[in-house]
Amino acid sequence: MATLLLQTAGAAIGGLFGPFGAVLGRAVGALAGYAIDTALINSGQRVEGPRLTSARPITAEEGTALPRLYGTARLGGILIWATRFEEETTTRRTGAKGGPRQVEYDYFANVAFALCEGPIAGIRRAWADGRELDLTTIELRVHTGEADQQPDPLIEAKQGEGNAPAYRGTGYVVFERLALADFGNRIPQIQVEVLRPVGALRHAIRAVTLIPGSTEYGLDPSEVTKRIRAGETVSENRHVLHGATDLVASLDELQMLCPSLEHVGLVVSWFGNDLRAGSCRIRPAVTAGGFSGYSKPWLVSGVPRDEAMVVSTFGGGSAYGGTPSDASVLAAIAEIKARGLKVTLYPFLMMDIPAGNDLPDPYGGGEQAAYPWRGRITCIPAPDRPGTPDRTAAARTAVEDFCGSAEPGDFEPEDRTIAYHGASGDWGYRRLILHYAHLARKAGGVDAFLIGSELRGLSTLRDGDDAFPFVEALCTLADEVKSLLGPDTAVTYGADWSEYFGYHPADGSGDLFYHLDALWARPSVAAVGIDNYMPLTDWRDADYLDGNPDGARGPLDPDAMRGAVAGGEGFDWYYASEADRAMRLRTPITDGAYGKPWFYRYKDIFSWWSQPHFERIGGVERESPTDWVPCGKPIWMTELGCPAVDKGPNQPNVFVDPKSSESFTPHFSNDGRDDLAPKRFLAAHLAHWDPSSSSFDASANPLSPFYGGRMLDRLEGVELSDLINAILADHGLPPAETRAADGIVQGYVIDEPGSARGALSNR
Repeated sequence: MATLLLQTAGAAIGGLFGPFGAVLGRAVGALAGYAIDTALINSGQRVEGPRLTSARPITAEEGTALPRLYGTARLGGILIWATRFEEETTTRRTGAKGGPRQVEYDYFANVAFALCEGPIAGIRRAWADGRELDLTTIELRVHTGEADQQPDPLIEAKQGEGNAPAYRGTGYVVFERLALADFGNRIPQIQVEVLRPVGALRHAIRAVTLIPGSTEYGLDPSEVTKRIRAGETVSENRHVLHGATDLVASLDELQMLCPSLEHVGLVVSWFGNDLRAGSCRIRPAVTAGGFSGYSKPWLVSGVPRDEAMVVSTFGGGSAYGGTPSDASVLAAIAEIKARGLKVTLYPFLMMDIPAGNDLPDPYGGGEQAAYPWRGRITCIPAPDRPGTPDRTAAARTAVEDFCGSAEPGDFEPEDRTIAYHGASGDWGYRRLILHYAHLARKAGGVDAFLIGSELRGLSTLRDGDDAFPFVEALCTLADEVKSLLGPDTAVTYGADWSEYFGYHPADGSGDLFYHLDALWARPSVAAVGIDNYMPLTDWRDADYLDGNPDGARGPLDPDAMRGAVAGGEGFDWYYASEADRAMRLRTPITDGAYGKPWFYRYKDIFSWWSQPHFERIGGVERESPTDWVPCGKPIWMTELGCPAVDKGPNQPNVFVDPKSSESFTPHFSNDGRDDLAPKRFLAAHLAHWDPSSSSFDASANPLSPFYGGRMLDRLEGVELSDLINAILADHGLPPAETRAADGIVQGYVIDEPGSARGALSNR
């Protein structure tokens, strides 16, 4: 209608200008009228998108076998319950204003999938039609299949109270309102990575140390992003889809795998730049300075990113990950506490000394070794080298320079950090420790605090009066930290396993000192801390043919390893040189003068713990003991573990790091990976020390409570010995003799009913 009216009106108006004007006016009027007509017609038009005429039938085949899983595996979900699809409509205008209304339909599924026999520890990842799902964007509930498992609340709400099965004994997952648009409006094929660890070890672990501590934002439980350029942003601390951040995903998995977990040690690193005690400066660091594209600022001890030290580079990248921001440490402490876990704050010193440093070497090299162990910080020249200042006033001065002058009153809490108002340029050790003591206080306190670890080269330095100035400095720090954090925080120092029990100078003097006793006896120190990397085996491949002198049946014989916790190397005998080790020439550990061989045995923790300590000067015992009170304090294994490498228990204290001068593989190792090694190592210690073990004797075992251990990422694997006996138990059969069954599998799935023989056979 508008087309006809405006066409006529246009012709009439155009006719005033002659015939040509009439034609032009008619055309313009027709176009305008058509536009109006179209708008009027379309405004009432309704266009519908694709819609399901009915819910697609979904069925699960009856009689499908429920898998039985040991370890970790990716399993296909078996549909056990579903509702009709939920339909959701969205109406919107298309095109210009007044365009037709487009109606779109979205569909959602409520569905449950059985995974395997329970109980399971939990799940890690999930896939739909082969694509990994972001589990933070969907509603997914996991039921572990316990014997007392209750019905899922959604299933019960849909089926009615009392009508919903609990699926007890079955591990299953429930998706609530799973969006189906990306899957062609159908329920996709679901696969889930299921964790069902087997064996007793995971139940025995009550504390772990969380590493790495060199990560600027890795300890933050909320996501931190970095803008690379306009329109391009990457996550700094989320590299998985099964957790809001890497920390959250790690803690989730840790609690699934270690149901007895009580305590988490939080490592935070600053960086030293010199092995010379008097020249070493200890600072927080970043991987890149002056970059402002982060969603959260980096701030440590009041130092912003653009003023911070930048770590050195190696192989085209940063040698270390940087220091955790103070805000991320506060957030991590809060996250761990919120999970009902205790927290140990562990300030950690890493040495950022790259190759080509041209720094004078205390040990006589052309320059300082690249990326060395912190235990090598000492005076220059080092003790027992010509011209050493050890046993002079200069050694005390070097220690004082290393520690710096920071005082507890120099620190002030601010919004996201602890500000420092002490001497400008003071980057001594005291600033590191006192900063984190104040940060722990700002966090509402922690359960334990370490004032350092493994600073063996410093703790053994003596002044002109044969006193140990760094031990004195640790005693003062322990008092100050205890005063700041109060009676509910346990304070200690993590001594190296070669350091905790005493100092035997290699100068032929016959002097023997309990140099850390002043610290261990300090009222402010709650326990004796030991980073325990003592060897438990002495295995070579030739032993398979020639036999092992310790009676071990293999490199990871559990009985032999358990016996070596308080026996073997470091207890009964030692190798006087590497040449002796190569030839297996063992020297017995004896003490002819006073009949106290435990004085030299770093493994004889019980004797050291339960006896008074008499030092010796020139081989002669002093009349009075040290301040150590026998049986006076518990012993904590502040670190415990061995590398996952062939023959790791031969030399647990070494590791592979291509950039470091400390990079080694264990004695007689073939360098191959061995995930069983750290499991057997921990199991041996836990069996020896844990009160719940059958060997525990309260009169002979000082470790109460047991604490420590590195973060375990291999607990999900299954030892063959545990696998065999778990399968036998599931078939109602008694356990077999499996101590010689070495080996480990990531996961083992039995997907069809059968006999124990069939399950154990090589299918």
